[in-house]
Amino acid sequence: MDLDAFLSCSRSPKAKHFAEMLGVPSTLISQWRNRTREIPIKRCVVIERATGGLVSRRDLRPHDCEEIWPELSDCPGQDRTYESRINNV
Repeated sequence: MDLDAFLSCSRSPKAKHFAEMLGVPSTLISQWRNRTREIPIKRCVVIERATGGLVSRRDLRPHDCEEIWPELSDCPGQDRTYESRINNV
């Protein structure tokens, strides 16, 4: 699930609250949501943890996630769909 989809869910925190949780300006969350600014590598793990894994590092940086986090390439059978993750919460 991407960050925009997560923040659009009714059970998710509002963007302003999520920004406070991460210690970043809410304008930055907006830029990440609409993909005008790439999410920095160091923020991806923080976002993954803050969302309980609903927004994964793979979701945030699909083009280079396996280069940054080689352990993600070891999970070829991992089910990464939102539905499977939300149903297992």
